[in-house]
Amino acid sequence: MKAAVLHEIGGVPRFEDFPDPVPAADEVIVEVRAVAVENVDKAFAAGTHYASGGYLARFPLIPVFDGIGTLPDGTLVGFGRPRAPYGALAERTVVARGAYVPVPDGIEPEVAAVLGSAVTGMSMTTAAGLVPGETVLVQGATGVAGRLTVQVARLLGAGRIVATGRDEGQLREVLDLGADTVINTAVQDDALARAYTEARGDGYDVVVDFLWGRPTEILLRSLTPESFAFPKPTRVVQVGESAGARLTLSADSLRTSGVEIYGAARNLDPGTMGEVYGRIVAWTRSGELTFAVEKVPLSAVESAWRRTDLRGRRLVVVP
Repeated sequence: MKAAVLHEIGGVPRFEDFPDPVPAADEVIVEVRAVAVENVDKAFAAGTHYASGGYLARFPLIPVFDGIGTLPDGTLVGFGRPRAPYGALAERTVVARGAYVPVPDGIEPEVAAVLGSAVTGMSMTTAAGLVPGETVLVQGATGVAGRLTVQVARLLGAGRIVATGRDEGQLREVLDLGADTVINTAVQDDALARAYTEARGDGYDVVVDFLWGRPTEILLRSLTPESFAFPKPTRVVQVGESAGARLTLSADSLRTSGVEIYGAARNLDPGTMGEVYGRIVAWTRSGELTFAVEKVPLSAVESAWRRTDLRGRRLVVVP
């Protein structure tokens, strides 16, 4: 079969022949239909993800852990965790029986592959308990998940949405998706702190943070009051770290600002995930939630893997 084959840590997958998977008694072959390639997949391949050690134990291998495909009986499913060295970026892969769920009717494979990015945005309610009418700040709103989070915030009834990014053109697009105010983080520290202060109005109730690093450090500093006050809580949901894995957090930025920091997985369990997924599917079917997809053939995976021009579109590889 044809596959995207990775030969070394930090390499780029190449379109090559690879042995067909042979299923064990408790496994099934999946014919792959669509695979979304995300930053986490590239981090694993580069060896920079905290869990990539075991994943990169043996080469060659096929990257990416999940995708959309068909079972032998033709059922369209979302599958996960193929048996190494088989991954999703191939014509076929092999997974344990039951390591898949049916794709809801009315959802195309290319869109189904991207639904997980919208689930991340729902952390504003699952982790932070967003109440309709509250103000949401989306840190890193020009990426795929950030743009979906802006849409999700509006669908959940946010009263006001503030969005950040580094590109003025893309920030204008985020306004079209439902943001009320945008902040360009590609400015000096003092100017960025002022922008956060001027845009917050009565305060940020929920922050969905895909950035961390410098912008979030400046944000937290801007929320620290200059005099004694009874602060309004700001619930920060930590999702990503595209601006840096670390920040310096002063004691008073927690002690006096009312900031509460949660991980995106807070309160998630199978029941919650099912409810969240159901809402995403319903919004997708109705057209209220839209996905920007850049579809490329598996044969073009090497050049597609290197692309930096997607501008908020999710790369989806189709065998």
